[in-house]
Amino acid sequence: MVSWFGHDGATLARRLGLPRVEAHQTLGSTMDTAHALGAAGAPAGTLVLAEAQTSGRGRGGRTWSSSPAAGLWGTMIERPTDTEAIAVLSLRVGLALAPALEAWTSGPVTLKWPNDLFVGDGKLAGVLVEARWRGDRPDWVAIGVGVNLARPTDVAVPTAHLGPVAPATLVAAVVDAVRTAATAMGPLTDAERAAFAARDLAHGRPILGPVPGRAKGIAASGALLVETAAGLSPQASGSLIFAAIEGGD
Repeated sequence: MVSWFGHDGATLARRLGLPRVEAHQTLGSTMDTAHALGAAGAPAGTLVLAEAQTSGRGRGGRTWSSSPAAGLWGTMIERPTDTEAIAVLSLRVGLALAPALEAWTSGPVTLKWPNDLFVGDGKLAGVLVEARWRGDRPDWVAIGVGVNLARPTDVAVPTAHLGPVAPATLVAAVVDAVRTAATAMGPLTDAERAAFAARDLAHGRPILGPVPGRAKGIAASGALLVETAAGLSPQASGSLIFAAIEGGD
């Protein structure tokens, strides 16, 4: 029987109120499997889980440490139609995940634009959103989430991990956060921008990328606002890289 931390997909689907859960011990990538299911017509709310990934990936082709039983590695399929909402979905997922994960962290969860969650100076979790389109309309989005349950030993950058939590309890919290974020419409609201500001790891800090300057929050479109010598510059893509000794991407 294929299982995820001892739970089969059918049982998890019933417990989580989802139409389908694919539960695996090992996959190449939950994101790639989710896209294949999406192309085959899988309904919104379909979830792919793996205890380990052999080729897990993050934003910009980066790899994510996916050691066996060391984290929650999962991807959910949703079928939103609002293109403005899709553009800010990774930020919305982070905003929903941060308070949920704080139940098992040693300190506040902060957000690093556009898709990372931190505790202190260590990366705790990451979000990856990929949309597939039919013409000019979105067909489905795959929302990938990785959360460290144990401290990775094969990465050079600082990391963080959750305290003791049952995997089934954690996945229920993650699913609730992802589905809540996926139902929101339109660009970021003032309340959401304020919530991001309260957790913003970069606010006021000098950065080297996406452009040199000082981070000044985010726009309703999800763009990073950077104070430069020429004025406030919105950056819709790229990686946030801290300046000098303040760290890296």
